[in-house]
Amino acid sequence: MIGVMAAGRNLGNMDRQSRIRYGIYLTLSGIGLVTALVFNGLATMNGQDYVGAWFGSAVDWVLSADLSVVAIAVVVFMLAEARRLGMKRVWIYLVLSGFTAMAFTFPLFLAMRERHVAARATLQE
Repeated sequence: MIGVMAAGRNLGNMDRQSRIRYGIYLTLSGIGLVTALVFNGLATMNGQDYVGAWFGSAVDWVLSADLSVVAIAVVVFMLAEARRLGMKRVWIYLVLSGFTAMAFTFPLFLAMRERHVAARATLQE
């Protein structure tokens, strides 16, 4: 996981609210990774039809379109925010989301963003 090995690095620079958000984001990221691996593994072992499941009925179309719009917005936000803050290698989160899940990579990005913002604040002092 990107930056998780060094996750403790800039925590001392964070205020209490930032540390809480950081912890919540990492927890959500872990949950997103586990659920993606477990449920994608089960679906694959059972020979599930992903396309049929995503677009099988009108309700599936609504959910699929909704999640697709959110995913596009997340990608735009991640790219813009990384550029604004000077975060490097944001493309890795996007590639990882294709192999795991956006439920893993987006909260991970948010956690690393909190850490990056804390480090920048320390440098500006």
